Order: sequence, then structure tokens, then C-alpha cells
Amino acid sequence: MRQTEEGEMLGDVDRSVGYLLKQAALALRSAMDTALSPLGLTVPQYACLEQLGQRPGLSNAQLAEAVFVTRQSMNLVLRGLQERELVTRPATAPRGRALPSHLTPAGRELWQAASVAVRAVEKRMLAPFSPAGQEALRRDLAACIAALPARRHPEG
Repeated sequence: MRQTEEGEMLGDVDRSVGYLLKQAALALRSAMDTALSPLGLTVPQYACLEQLGQRPGLSNAQLAEAVFVTRQSMNLVLRGLQERELVTRPATAPRGRALPSHLTPAGRELWQAASVAVRAVEKRMLAPFSPAGQEALRRDLAACIAALPARRHPEG
């Protein structure tokens, strides 16, 4: 490792944990894109369906935070899913300003198919690990997240 007056430099980028995490995220995203394409879904659309399948009634803002996109991007995702009759939202808010979103029967069916496809990708990604290794990876990634508590930055 090289030192500067400011401190220790990163060193070999190919051994950088941050760089490897980004590569893993890109590989996962690419594999998910491939798996979801036959279903006519993008990763943000799938993520929205997954969130609504597990947590019905989320608002645009809640979905945006859960899916790591801006509110504006989530609004476009929801509008597209509504046009495909996969998601419903009331015309007016039952209380406050938030419009709760729900899967339609067609949305629930597509969500389930997409969730199976994405789980298969995750299983492929985790195949080199034993069950104990998979759990250790989950723990280690959670520890990395906890070590750097920060505002979420939507990627869009």
C-alpha cells in the first residue's frame, strides 16, 4: 500500500472490496435483466412488483425508497404497470396525499413468475457457497451496510 500525506491509498483496484461489490452488483443486474426480459419486465418494474407483492399498499415514495429509484422514476414505473393493468392506485388518496398501490390478479401472477426467475438467478450466484457460506455472506454484507450508514442515493 502506498501512503500519502492524507493517508493510505486504495491499492490494487482488482482487490478492492468496493470495486468487487460493484462488479457483483452489475453481474447480478445483467443476469436479472436477462431473466426478466421474457416476462416483459425491467429490474425496477420487477422490484416494484416484488415490494407490492410482499407489502401491499405502499405509496410512490415508499416504493421509490425500497426500489432505490427517485420518486419521479417510480412514478413512471407505476404508470407503466398501471397501463399494463398490473397495478392499481386510487384516483384520490384515502387519507393524506399518498396513493396506495396494489397488485391486480394479473400483476400478482406476473410477480410470482418474475420472483421465481429472480430467485433462480440468486441461486446461481450463490451456488459456489455452502449454506453456511451463504449465511456468512448475508451477515458480512449486512455488516458492511451497517458500517456505512448513509442516505440512500437512488440510481434511477
